[in-house]
Amino acid sequence: MQLSGKRVLVTGASQGIGAEAAFRFAAHGAHVHLVARSAELLDQQVKRIIEFGGSATAHVADLADAVQIRALAEEVSAPDVLVNNAGVGRWLFLDDTSADELQTMTSVPYLAALLLTREYLGAMRSRGSGWIVNVNSPVSRLPIPGCVGYQSSRWALRGLTASLRLDLRGTGVGISEVVPGKVSSEYFNNNPGAEERIPAIARMIPTVTPQRCAKAIVDAVEKERAEHLFPWQLKAFEISGRLFPGLTSYLTWKTGTHR
Repeated sequence: MQLSGKRVLVTGASQGIGAEAAFRFAAHGAHVHLVARSAELLDQQVKRIIEFGGSATAHVADLADAVQIRALAEEVSAPDVLVNNAGVGRWLFLDDTSADELQTMTSVPYLAALLLTREYLGAMRSRGSGWIVNVNSPVSRLPIPGCVGYQSSRWALRGLTASLRLDLRGTGVGISEVVPGKVSSEYFNNNPGAEERIPAIARMIPTVTPQRCAKAIVDAVEKERAEHLFPWQLKAFEISGRLFPGLTSYLTWKTGTHR
């Protein structure tokens, strides 16, 4: 897909991967709609894009709220590209996680992506064009101990992607799943204790920057790529998990979090 002149909506765009993706889409000539909960941070990102010569609009919305998702869809008509990037959730054992927090983890990213995509899918189908990107986590491929609520939502997002890919075949609308390894974003600062739960074996996977993630997202749209796991070490672990599931699971458990 050629991005110049296209309209792109990016969720979770106030910082990290979402902010960098929005900036990169704008640099490719797209008008970007940035969505997040923080008006102040969104305004900073819009200002950054405009100062660079790009075009962008901020939209404040809490995507854990279905009513606000509906309102966003009424405010912004179906974009050419939808990037479902928003995600929250701490890494906790299931019985250490409150019911309210589990519901929040399910709401974002999974239900947010499900409901927002549903709002725009009809219009995309009708015009016979559009692209959806779901940004996912390595735990959607390689489960780790002590992270039940968060990774359950990520596996659900993976299922949404796979299901939609079949439904959209031949419609002119496509979908990509972008899965980076550990990212040097604000997530681990905002969720103290999560980084320590990464199994020792998984720490062999190099950390990637939000800028690299943004490039992968834009490339997935431009090249209409179905899936992109990176860096290559993550892809190698993913292949290992498929070929040797028992061994990979054991090593992840053995070097992971225990009570």
